[in-house]
Amino acid sequence: MKIKSHIPNTITLLNLLSGVIGIIWVINGNIVSGAYFIILAAVFDFFDGFAARLLNVQGELGKQLDSLADLVSFGVLPGVILFQMARVESEIEWLPYLTLIVPLFSAVRLAKFNLDTRQSDRFIGLPTPANALFISTLPYFAIKWPWVDTWLTSPVFLVALAWIFAILLLVELPLIALKFKNYSLAANKFRYALIAIGLALILTFGFAGIPVLILVYLGLSVVENVISTE
Repeated sequence: MKIKSHIPNTITLLNLLSGVIGIIWVINGNIVSGAYFIILAAVFDFFDGFAARLLNVQGELGKQLDSLADLVSFGVLPGVILFQMARVESEIEWLPYLTLIVPLFSAVRLAKFNLDTRQSDRFIGLPTPANALFISTLPYFAIKWPWVDTWLTSPVFLVALAWIFAILLLVELPLIALKFKNYSLAANKFRYALIAIGLALILTFGFAGIPVLILVYLGLSVVENVISTE
């Protein structure tokens, strides 16, 4: 087997390694570090597919390995982050465990994605990387806007948030995907709007802007769906 065939899978394993190290750091109490490892995993997740297409070595092994790595980095790691956040103030021992719906539904989402042929130009349901980025950057959001800290230290609120976003992973809602068939403004206005708003939020607020960006992403997708069905 040629060496080049191993390159995409090696990058996928770096995605997995990022998720595993992130879990260890979060369990050891460094919750804010979770965002760094999820972003690092997302970078590797992008480049493994890019490398596979560039080298023309796409295969079933890579597809399955990618899903397994994504489950750890974008399912288990954000679930652990929410669990650790919820257990700090929880007076009910079992309550934080309800946040673990996130890795469970992430697994279902990833399995469905592998079988769903409708997601070539848009996503159906919230992508696991977007969900993971939203969850992992919530501590930065609370640091930037301290009034939010009251909510983000409430175990009940965090459990509710976990379930809402876990359901969004599986809901039959078409969402914008940054997959361009052409670059015309008319055909891609919502994609360009998302990119512009995302850059503005991240440049202005850093990681604290990412939760807002994910909410904007959901909102723009709903607006696009409404307009397209009129």
